[in-house]
Amino acid sequence: MNIKDIIREAIAEDVGPGDYSSLSTIPKDAQNSAKLLIKEDGIIAGIDIAQEVFHQVDSSIVFEKKIEDGTVVKYGDVGFIVSGSAISILTAERLALNFMQRMSGIATATNRYVKAIEGTNTKVLDTRKTTPLLRELEKYSVKVGGGENHRFALYDMIMIKDNHIDFAGGIPQAIDSCNKYLKDNNLNLRIEVEVRDLDELNQVLAKGNIHRIMLDNFTPKQISEALVIIDKRFETEASGGITIETIRAYAETGVDYISVGALTHHIKSQDMSLVAF
Repeated sequence: MNIKDIIREAIAEDVGPGDYSSLSTIPKDAQNSAKLLIKEDGIIAGIDIAQEVFHQVDSSIVFEKKIEDGTVVKYGDVGFIVSGSAISILTAERLALNFMQRMSGIATATNRYVKAIEGTNTKVLDTRKTTPLLRELEKYSVKVGGGENHRFALYDMIMIKDNHIDFAGGIPQAIDSCNKYLKDNNLNLRIEVEVRDLDELNQVLAKGNIHRIMLDNFTPKQISEALVIIDKRFETEASGGITIETIRAYAETGVDYISVGALTHHIKSQDMSLVAF
């Protein structure tokens, strides 16, 4: 489902047969203007999404963009101004805010993690822990905040996790089966393997034929030990319960990537509102 379709479905869910609150209280021909007022410092994301919401509700609404996605904003800044049918503005208001508040919250949270490891060569990654059907918007917001996207879905990268390994009968079996499947189906996908300890790491290194190793729930000290063993033969990723308070210690080990599920599944929406004037 593309973004326009997502917005179309969201409008159908929210408006249904009509915004009766606005239709019953506002004259049909009333015209008005409103501005998006930023009420919390952070990184803005979703300006173009809000514009699409207003235009799908009423294509005659004039949308004046004041800032671009990725802008550092502070309390009192104005994101955009909309002018036109008062009823249409009110109908689109909550949906536009819902998108923007969540997207900006993700961008702002991501930016905090990115800034926490400035000066290192480590990159912050998101995960698949996203809101169903909103993954494209949420992963876009991570990039707006300065992070990078991990695989988008189950089909664009192979990730052999602990359950795959256990069900397959072990690490060598899982890697061999994976490479055979890719060859048999003429697929060219990168392979990442999750390891839970140094024994599993050594099994992966002995087998090879992969691209990245995820060091899951390792401490920074254990990450450092693992990186010496890996010796840059494969990309490396740290994962598992890494917080804003601990991410710097992980990055300073020299690991290539740190994935943080909290970027998209445990964030606070950014405070903003639509104010008539």
